Amino acid sequence: MRILRSFLLRSLWTLAFLVVLCLVGTVGYMIMEGQSLSDSLYMTVITVTAVGFQEVFPLSGAGRSFTMFLLLGGLTWMGFWFANLTSLLVELDLKDVLRRRRTMNEIKRMKDHVIVCGAGRTGRQLAQELEGSVPYVIIEKDPEHIAHLREFLPHAHVLEGDATHDHLLLEAGLLKAKGLVTCLSTDTDNLYVCLSARDLAATVTIVARAYEEETMDKLYRAGADHVVSPNVSSAIRMASVLLRPSAVTFLDIATRSSDLALRMEQVVIGPTSEVAGQTLMEAHIPQRTGLIVIALKKRDDRPGFVFNPVADTRLDAGDTVIVLGKEDQIAALQTVMA
Repeated sequence: MRILRSFLLRSLWTLAFLVVLCLVGTVGYMIMEGQSLSDSLYMTVITVTAVGFQEVFPLSGAGRSFTMFLLLGGLTWMGFWFANLTSLLVELDLKDVLRRRRTMNEIKRMKDHVIVCGAGRTGRQLAQELEGSVPYVIIEKDPEHIAHLREFLPHAHVLEGDATHDHLLLEAGLLKAKGLVTCLSTDTDNLYVCLSARDLAATVTIVARAYEEETMDKLYRAGADHVVSPNVSSAIRMASVLLRPSAVTFLDIATRSSDLALRMEQVVIGPTSEVAGQTLMEAHIPQRTGLIVIALKKRDDRPGFVFNPVADTRLDAGDTVIVLGKEDQIAALQTVMA
């Protein structure tokens, strides 16, 4: 927008210069050659624009000198106008080049970030959730989606291109990323992204969106660690609203309320953490941080979680603790668990 405003301002000055030049030429011919308004204006226009038509009326010596003055003024005006157009084209192209170069340099420095494939409604919402929490890169090929995304998230790192291409995933830093989410417009594209990402990075966590329930198993086989189906999730939620309205209301408040600012978070116990080897009662997590311990997942990859763990539950390095609380409380727990 700044470039366009600058172009319009320069265009107004150029137009004003042309108007003044035509006014001076018309008045000059009327006075020096004694011609009518229409003939004087026509002679001025063909002179200023360097059209090269023959003289409309015979010129005196002073009239010819005046015509040369107008011709030089017209060439100057055309030079300003073409320079203005060239400047607009160069600035627009240079802006895109510099933006992409800056984005690529920032992406190269990223580590443990998340790659989001697709900037549709789901991708934009996901980006808003990630904003301020974890660095992320968005891959999108639709210019309209990119423009809409930058309108709401002007500092988002966006790569324009097809996420199903391997080289674009590598440019997004797939080998250093901790996760990839593919929410493209078709299940086929999401399937291709899963196959490519799993082949390029065996350890990255892949989350895929499935539009058709029949595609979920194929996405798992293609390498996805988690598959989310909006149809299934929506059905479960609608049933929960009918059967367990209070529980759903609590979850909405706990995960979405800006007033309470509660977050559900997972924290991994580090090998040097002071709570490693202690029981939940000895760790005093609620007393020290004010957090609610909801569940615990042991490091030995046993299926499922230990919900509402009892006080004598042992905490070992590598275990994952699921807690509910405010962001500052979670930050305090992360310090304890490190």
